[in-house]
Amino acid sequence: MQNQLKTAIIQTDLVWEDAKANRKNFEQKFEELPSDIDLIILPEMFTTAFTMNAEAVAETMDGKSVAWMKNHAMQLDTALMGSLIIKENDKFYNRMIFAFPDGYIVTYDKRHTFSLAGEDKVFEAGKEKVIIDYKGWKLCPLICYDLRFPVWSRNTAEYDVVIYVANWPKPRIAAWDALLKARAIENMSYAVGVNRIGIDDKQNEYCGHSAVYDVLGNNITPIRPNKDQIETVTLEKKHITYYREKLKFLDDKDTFTIM
Repeated sequence: MQNQLKTAIIQTDLVWEDAKANRKNFEQKFEELPSDIDLIILPEMFTTAFTMNAEAVAETMDGKSVAWMKNHAMQLDTALMGSLIIKENDKFYNRMIFAFPDGYIVTYDKRHTFSLAGEDKVFEAGKEKVIIDYKGWKLCPLICYDLRFPVWSRNTAEYDVVIYVANWPKPRIAAWDALLKARAIENMSYAVGVNRIGIDDKQNEYCGHSAVYDVLGNNITPIRPNKDQIETVTLEKKHITYYREKLKFLDDKDTFTIM
């Protein structure tokens, strides 16, 4: 078990429906990272931005972007995660890809498709919650709109970190801040949120507010709004263990099953 998890958050603008340009942008940012990073987190739909034009831009699990993630995870000897549009069995998914340093892949499909933007009409909703075991840490990957639904985020698996990647727009950024902090407090885990910046092709504006909250709800990341920024933060297993053993709030949670 590794007691620390050195995590890199990449908050940046995204080029509309241009996977090649976006991959190149992230490649340049990888060059700025220290060599001892354990995990790199990219935003939601990091290859295309939040588009409903899935038919035109979707890739497969054998496509260039998944291969790119595998290759860079192996080259950098780190885990790499972010969501992209995947076509599988004639259906489209907003799928989180988690590439291990050896190139092994774990996936999570977004459970709550964003009906306000018509995502539910284009994308198939995920059905399974996923917990990733990585270097002795339990990670719970979730995507954007999932943040609004605390039952789905509920810590029944004793995970250590819940991770949200997003294209969360500026007009509702106060909700992002409040909910991300709440998910950390109620689940007694680190909560990591990685959001984009810039203006997309639909004139939606994004201001970032990427952050890491600790078990007590403290923001431990000095990431500035609207700034193209790479931030590294070291998560500490002893921080989780100390407060869970001292406060024992998770012992008092209600017991029920999501059907």
